[in-house]
Amino acid sequence: MSASKNNIQGIARVPGLYGLVVCGGQSSRMGADKSLLCYHEKPQRYHIYEMLEPFCESVYISCNEKQETGIADGYRFMTDLPLYHNIGPMAALLTAFAQFPKNDLLMIGCDYPFLTAAELAEFILTCRNANHTTAFYDQPGNSYEPLLAYYPAAVYGNIHEMYTNQQYSLNAFLNRYNAVKYFPADEMSNRGIDTYNDLLIANAILKEKASYSHP
Repeated sequence: MSASKNNIQGIARVPGLYGLVVCGGQSSRMGADKSLLCYHEKPQRYHIYEMLEPFCESVYISCNEKQETGIADGYRFMTDLPLYHNIGPMAALLTAFAQFPKNDLLMIGCDYPFLTAAELAEFILTCRNANHTTAFYDQPGNSYEPLLAYYPAAVYGNIHEMYTNQQYSLNAFLNRYNAVKYFPADEMSNRGIDTYNDLLIANAILKEKASYSHP
């Protein structure tokens, strides 16, 4: 694993902030495990993990039981608790909070290949200034991105209450508790990759960007 810088864009590692790389979904529309897709020379789950390291006190890959045996050495991981089976991304969040109830969580999905460290740094600045649940916001779709979001420890009880009431939508949670909307400088940061066609388009865009950077 490559060494991480302790500071990017003026943001030092935040004490008490844990990064959560979410890759436990079914990936049914893609037909393959999206966390293993390579956009940046390594599987996306490791790329995001290493992107989070400079900002977080600790980072974990959140996975399901089938994925845990394939996690490479040197990467911390946590497997969704059986109690939260089949409830979507809320399972990752509740599993992490169950283990670390006093820690704030920075939850990043593997679906966003255009997310950069610079954008993440700006997002963390916004979170720290707001001191409130914060999520990337997709203006065209008029919706939050629950897997590009900051969940402070203070909301653990609210999320668990929703689970108890069989309400599993993190988007509904973000709306109900009026999460701060983060509008990324690069709207591509919000662009999720769900299908094989999306994958082809994303790789073509990234290849073109790389050619501009390295003429």
